[in-house]
Amino acid sequence: MLFNTPQYIRFLPIVVLIYYCLPKKVRYIWLLCVSYYFYMRWNPLYITLLFSCTLLTFVSGRILERFNQSSGSKNIENAADHDEIIIQIRKKKKVCLVVCILLNLGILVYFKYFNFGIMCLNRLLHIFRMNEIDRSFDILLPVGISFYTLQALGYLIDVYRGDIYAEKNFLKYALFVSFFPQLVAGPIERSKNLLVQLQKQHPFQYDNLRKGWLLVLYGLFLKMVIADRAAIIVDTVYNSESYQGFYIVIATFFFAIQIYCDFYGYSTIARGSALLMGIRLMDNFAAPYYSKSVKEFWRRWHISLSGWFRDYLYIPLGGNKKGRIRKESNLFTVFAISGLWHGAAVSFIFWGILNGVYQIVGDWFHDVKHFISRQRSTILQKLNLENTDIDKNMVETFSKKAFQTIGTFCLITFSWLFFRAGDMRTACRMIVNIFRVNNWTIFFDGSLYDLGVASNYMFVLIMSIFILFIVDYQKYKGRDVSAWLLKQGWLLRVPIYMFFIFTILLYGCYGEIYDIQQFIYFQF
Repeated sequence: MLFNTPQYIRFLPIVVLIYYCLPKKVRYIWLLCVSYYFYMRWNPLYITLLFSCTLLTFVSGRILERFNQSSGSKNIENAADHDEIIIQIRKKKKVCLVVCILLNLGILVYFKYFNFGIMCLNRLLHIFRMNEIDRSFDILLPVGISFYTLQALGYLIDVYRGDIYAEKNFLKYALFVSFFPQLVAGPIERSKNLLVQLQKQHPFQYDNLRKGWLLVLYGLFLKMVIADRAAIIVDTVYNSESYQGFYIVIATFFFAIQIYCDFYGYSTIARGSALLMGIRLMDNFAAPYYSKSVKEFWRRWHISLSGWFRDYLYIPLGGNKKGRIRKESNLFTVFAISGLWHGAAVSFIFWGILNGVYQIVGDWFHDVKHFISRQRSTILQKLNLENTDIDKNMVETFSKKAFQTIGTFCLITFSWLFFRAGDMRTACRMIVNIFRVNNWTIFFDGSLYDLGVASNYMFVLIMSIFILFIVDYQKYKGRDVSAWLLKQGWLLRVPIYMFFIFTILLYGCYGEIYDIQQFIYFQF
């Protein structure tokens, strides 16, 4: 069941209404039932995978909790025996954790990477002129498996570390793994946030209802008016080999907008849907296209995934605590794995590596800049000269911020080309085709309207992107636009609500003439 369908728009109010009509003690059972129903609407058979992941991590969490309690016990009489027993308990804890992680990742690898592994193996066999393996495996990727697997493993690692207590109520834990607003595409919630909230009873609050529906409305606007309309341009260019030059540049720009509004739209609808029931999901995006560096971009883009890789992979690998070379190799490894997580293709891995290289090179330039600044400062001090010029140079002017923001956007947009192309051969061909012709006149001769979007819809698309960047700028500055809007009188609020509703109805992509666009991150 997609968020941008009439089925979901009917489903959500019914769920919320019954939720508040039920006694508070049993509401989580209702949410668990509708979450499983929501997931089964894609493929009922894959509910077994979700349940298996839930059961396996729940039991493992309980076992780890017992090990934690045993290691903290003071009933061991002999001090020498105590140390030996603690060592044995820690070994058993680690074995339990590793086995559970391998089992869950094994399921994920089979469904997501088995065919990719066979393809890579066949290429090696072809090089050595050996018989290739039959590739007639029809494996359908279960929706959301990458997201709920990471969420469950994050909970398990937290229990292993002793950061949280293992959940004793299986049904509440099952709801934590399967909560329908964020089940299939995140955000990847932490147990310290979502699981803790599921323990509480949430009374009806009118403010939650108002803000929740506003978030749902804005998310639909991002998805149906901007992302799905931009997708028409992107698909027209990327699905054909006849477009060259600035057509590819334009399509790649619109893909940067499409993937952002598509995923940000989903996350916003998810946050709004959860807030209707008093549950607050984390904000997965923080105006990433206003970032002044690639490192800042990845602190603002897909925050839940970036945070997961940081806490459960980058830091355990050593982070930045073991020297410059180790830090860069850890960063390189994390981004390569992040690229592989996004898709089973070499182009996704290259996309991840490219973003890792961006950050490594950015760190080098940052170090060179500060080295030169320190040397100049030292020379001026020796010459007894004032350092006012350097102080002025260190002040970030508007032009400098604009240059950094635009430069970061261009680097990220270039990397999106590999993400969208699907394979390295297509990506390389498109990069070469960019420079084959100089057709900048398409901006003025109306050729852009041949890409599937008529002039009136193109105007609405550009204006909608302009609204997006205005709202994101306020968010970048730390202002909550939704909270501000809800404080205004109805004379201002109602026209804004009507604007979004009618824009979605008049200019959104839906109905029989369009294929309902699945959210991009559903495939990951």
